[in-house]
Parts: sequence; structure tokens; C-alpha cells
Amino acid sequence: MPCTDPQFGTYMGGGCYWKAMVPPPLAPPPGGQDPAKGAWGTKTCYQSPGSDFVTQVYYWNPNPPDAGPTPAQLAQQALAKLHLRGAQIGIAPEPGGSGAVGLPVWMWTAVTPETWGPQSASASGGAITVTITAKASRIVWNMGDGHTTTCANPGTPYAASYGNTDSPTCGYRYTVPSSTTTHPHGRYQLTATTYWTVAWAGGGQTGVLNPTSQAQSSVEIGEIQAVTSQ
Repeated sequence: MPCTDPQFGTYMGGGCYWKAMVPPPLAPPPGGQDPAKGAWGTKTCYQSPGSDFVTQVYYWNPNPPDAGPTPAQLAQQALAKLHLRGAQIGIAPEPGGSGAVGLPVWMWTAVTPETWGPQSASASGGAITVTITAKASRIVWNMGDGHTTTCANPGTPYAASYGNTDSPTCGYRYTVPSSTTTHPHGRYQLTATTYWTVAWAGGGQTGVLNPTSQAQSSVEIGEIQAVTSQ
């Protein structure tokens, strides 16, 4: 008989296998046994060697085998395999240039599996395999002036042909220039926080993880100078 069976668990002798119940039932162990030293599971026994017929009963195992990591723990292991990076920031005006109060600012990220998803990975432990899929759900842009803008999309890259129009997906307008004593070097420091939705499934369970990643940039915002004639 194999030492483990992907469906029935760990071999315990006599043609029988035992597999822990996840989640475990709330029932106490039988006969006053120590709940800290055993576990409920299903005992599956083949009716005869080589038979396709089995019987199953709930069974308290006073000395259960190491069950290995839980599905939730495997999901965390799979998450560690992914590269969830902060936004690959694009901004108009460009960081080397300058914009003006009241004019539109465009924000976006280059879309890659690492900056927006999807990404997938798996992790296994014992007879359990958990698979995760990560997708970005939104970017919260801290504009550096005390305000934030939330974009449920990667934004639209700016092109010169757009002129001074607003971004159709992710934009902002400053009301105060960045050249004040409260902004080092006369620039607004931007922080883009990407929020991820990581769905996982395996071992008869499902769940969602919500990690974040960050990236930073800056922008200079001046004042529009009015020209008057005498």
C-alpha cells in the first residue's frame, strides 16, 4: 500500500488511510482524550487489497501524522513566489519638466504582470496544492499636497496630441504651486500604492489575500503667469 494517498491521506495500516478534517469539527475527542494531542479525520479502508471499494468513518486519531502546512499557509508560500511590484509610474508633466496650477496632471503605470497582473503561482504541502492568482484592483495616488486620488485602472499614458485635456481614466489638478516651504526642493512627492487582490484555492478551501506595493515619483507645479499690456 502507498504511504500516502492524494485523496485519503496517510496510511495507518490494515488497508486504511487517515486524513485530517479541514476545518476540524467542534466535537470533543472520545473517551476524554487530550484534544491537544490528537485530531478528527476520516478513516478510509479498502474492503480488500486491490479493491475499488472503500468504507469511510469519522475517526479520532490520538497520534496524527504531521499534517503539514494549512491551505492558508500554503497560499502565503505561493504569494512569496510572486513579484508584485509598485507602479511603473508615468506622469505628465514629466518628472523633469513642470506643470501649472489648474492644468491637468495625468498618472498611469506601464501594464505588466508585475505591476498590474495577472500572476499565478502554486505551493504544495503533503497532499495539498494551493494555487493563487494576483490582480491589481486599484492604485491610490498620494499627490503630496494632502490629497489622494483613487484609480481603479492603470491609467492612460499621455501623448502630446491630448493637449491640456483631462485624463479619461486617472488624473488630477493642483490648486497650489509646489514651490512653497512645505515641499522640499519645490516639488510634490507622489506615492502610488497598488492594492492587489490575490485569490487562492486548494485543499477544499478558498480565500483572498490583499497585499500592497508602492512606488514614488515627483512633480513640479508652478503658477501660470498672466501677461498684461498697458
